[in-house]
Amino acid sequence: MDGNKNSVIRLLKYKTILLRFRILGFKRVFSENLADAAGFNSTQVRKDFSLFGISGYRRGGYQIDELLCKLNSILGKDVLQKAVIVGAGHIGTALMKYKSFESEGIQITAAFDVDPEKINREGNIPVYPFDELKDFVRNNNIKIGILAVTEVFAQEVFDTMVSAGIKGVLNFAPFKLKGSSETFINNVDLLGELEKVIYFVKSAESRLKGSK
Repeated sequence: MDGNKNSVIRLLKYKTILLRFRILGFKRVFSENLADAAGFNSTQVRKDFSLFGISGYRRGGYQIDELLCKLNSILGKDVLQKAVIVGAGHIGTALMKYKSFESEGIQITAAFDVDPEKINREGNIPVYPFDELKDFVRNNNIKIGILAVTEVFAQEVFDTMVSAGIKGVLNFAPFKLKGSSETFINNVDLLGELEKVIYFVKSAESRLKGSK
């Protein structure tokens, strides 16, 4: 399972690289080109593609537009993906304003919150009371959710999302959620990632001072 997950992560990286190559005017690409740009070896690229049934031509490489179509299909990006946000605070509001969701075929259909002052049924992305989440998810066949609440309520909210039919959750709460194998959870630890940056910056500064 972990190996497959790592392959999917690499596919996302290949897709980003292919889009850059296309912007630069390239029509075809070889596994060696993708490997160099991604920081992997060409064997790994071919292995990842083979895992998902993607084949190329040793002499001709991969046709970029065709390869992007295949990757989009594998990644579920060939159809519009609807999602909801639970938590209309600072992070939730920022995500509602994030325009790149639309260009990547992701539609944030609604947000939900327990705070009456945040409710806005008439917005471009409406914000509804949290107790309307289950009906909305079921009536609109939503499978993807973004969790942006405080850690105190994270597990309770997550359980409600899952019981409503959500199958995949992007979790911004600083709390490790407990769920079954039937639900995919991707935790985004913003504070933890920032602390890594702080550590490595301080470490680099210490090395520079020590070398003087």
